Amino acid sequence: MGYDAETGSIDEAISSATGGDGALNLIHVAIAEVKADSVWIIDATIAHGVDRHPLDTFLRDFTLPDGSYPEFIVKRVKGVDADAAVRRAKTCCGRGYDVRFLPDNEELYCSELVQKSYLDADGTPVFESEPMNFKAPDGTMPPYWDWLFGKLGMEVPQDLPGTNPQKMSEAMCLAEVKCASLPRLRQAH
Repeated sequence: MGYDAETGSIDEAISSATGGDGALNLIHVAIAEVKADSVWIIDATIAHGVDRHPLDTFLRDFTLPDGSYPEFIVKRVKGVDADAAVRRAKTCCGRGYDVRFLPDNEELYCSELVQKSYLDADGTPVFESEPMNFKAPDGTMPPYWDWLFGKLGMEVPQDLPGTNPQKMSEAMCLAEVKCASLPRLRQAH
């Protein structure tokens, strides 16, 4: 959706609304498909919609303006059939990015894709939905959200059920893993 000096960027708005107390504020989540000779990423972005692409394409897309990379954390979902999750994610490729952040439509945002892909043995998502928050910590609405949803002709979907990368990263079903193939990766202790 772009950046505007008055409204900021989607990354800044997500960071403001979902940031935790920790130093690292997660604004994107993706699924890694590890093959014997390659790593593929399945994610939902504004630029590509839901897409599967090589790791180097993912890294290029997330290169910061100064040429560096953001910090990446790799986590494994415990107790879930990872191959089945990857297969489910692949069936979503080609869908658009959900700029409206609405539940139960054909488009998906990044954490919504992950939620719909990782299911337990009963078919229940392992990542629970909760009321979405678009407000900054001080309770104000960041100008970006007013601009975006105004442009879309809708109210900010505050408190509708959804997911976000920061909250998802805190789920008890996740275990951080070491991965030498990503730059600046925070290593598990």
